[in-house]
Amino acid sequence: MKLDPASLLDTVTVADGGWSTQLQMRGVPTNVPAETANLTHPEIVVALGRAYVEAGARFLTTNTFAANRLSMERRRVTASIVDLNRVGAELARQGAGDEPVVVVGAIGPSGKILAVREITAERLHDVFAEQARALAAGGVDALVLETFSELAEILTALKVVKEATGLPVIASLSFDSGPQRTCTLMGARAEDCAAALDDAGADVIGCNCGGGANTVLPAVVALRAATRKPLWVKPNAGLPDLEDGRAVYKQTPEEFTAIMPTLLDAGANIVGGCCGTGPEHIRRLAALVEGRKRTARRRV
Repeated sequence: MKLDPASLLDTVTVADGGWSTQLQMRGVPTNVPAETANLTHPEIVVALGRAYVEAGARFLTTNTFAANRLSMERRRVTASIVDLNRVGAELARQGAGDEPVVVVGAIGPSGKILAVREITAERLHDVFAEQARALAAGGVDALVLETFSELAEILTALKVVKEATGLPVIASLSFDSGPQRTCTLMGARAEDCAAALDDAGADVIGCNCGGGANTVLPAVVALRAATRKPLWVKPNAGLPDLEDGRAVYKQTPEEFTAIMPTLLDAGANIVGGCCGTGPEHIRRLAALVEGRKRTARRRV
């Protein structure tokens, strides 16, 4: 389904929830990157995508967040980067079925920091271009750059993937530092990020992950004040507890959804979940959004 950013400003659309945490709950081994499930457990990936769509998601991201060359090399994964991404896109398309769903290719940060010269912009260009082209070959409708913390890196990625694919791009950072959690870990302020990404041609701007649904409102307010582009907001299901060395998210679908009206009132246009959220969180969120739409229609 083609992404029309201009049409998103006048409504609210529901996106999917988390992938890694949900795939692990469904049987994907925890000692390997979740992205490898595209090749080893494709039926689980398709089933999760289908569950999100059946729950009401109309934006479905691919299971490719860390499927870039640098991340896979760090985890000693030898599978083809092109295959991980192309197949990830194809599996998301299968999960979407015939529903009117925007399939979005997920691209996460490299894990290297430009500011301290851990990597060059030229090397980043190759890394992001490879992943973006493979996702485009798999048939995605758009790309999302998500969970970035360095403004320079996401601006580099935005330029690269736009040039490599010509697809619409959602640019989303994680804000989890500063007095109101309106700064990235690298110290970039939400309003400055929004303004820079707007100028650089991002089609949608947003935030995801971070401190969780309970803490994201100030960042959403700051983003909306600095841009008129549609806002993408996908917080975690709260902050995790560490149990047996594993992050466990305990915020219930009811608790997660109770926070969402304030984010919608602040200007969020596309809402979903990140780590710890699953199909039931999205089902309740979709019901909330539809309820607000019905109320708005009755008032007209």
